[in-house]
Amino acid sequence: MIHPSYSELMAVVNSEVEEGEQPLVQSRYSIVKATAARAKEIIDARTVEEKIKKARMEANNNPKDKDSKDKPEERKISEEDAKKLQIGTPLIDNASNMKPLSIAVEELYEGKVKIVGNGDDSEIM
Repeated sequence: MIHPSYSELMAVVNSEVEEGEQPLVQSRYSIVKATAARAKEIIDARTVEEKIKKARMEANNNPKDKDSKDKPEERKISEEDAKKLQIGTPLIDNASNMKPLSIAVEELYEGKVKIVGNGDDSEIM
């Protein structure tokens, strides 16, 4: 049993639509696409976190770096990686023990992320 169900997610997403307007989400596909996009953001952020962790471990194990002026914590990450970290940071509690798709579904259900329409398609915000 999947909780929340597609219909529950669609109700949450469409709850902010004013009466008389067309619902933002009309199909399961929109929910699947939005949660998959959000899960991808979370996966990208975790990849950057792992890259940073690996670089710190390598720096701590390399004797040449111990004499270096820059400490591993002080090294800069690229702007792209910083953006991925900012966007992909989970917005719910206890996310460290959850899979990215489960996090994305829970964020959508709790209203932490929104689906916004942009013409023919929808995207997560």
